[in-house]
Amino acid sequence: MGHNYAKPLTVAQKMERLLDRIPPSWTVVVERRAGEATWRALAHAPGQDGAWRDPAPDPATALEDTWRRNRTVTV
Repeated sequence: MGHNYAKPLTVAQKMERLLDRIPPSWTVVVERRAGEATWRALAHAPGQDGAWRDPAPDPATALEDTWRRNRTVTV
């Protein structure tokens, strides 16, 4: 009996996938604070104020959350 287990994406693969999906006109900021092991991110459309993501364990998780939050914001 065969098993088909999906291999989880690496952080680099997640980042590549996200950056391909986020429109090039959007502002994208990813940062890690000095002395901390957490990341935060901000992504928003031109002319809008986006919401920073709460600290996350890796940059891909932070970027994905802020993109999901801010892509549904309407002005």
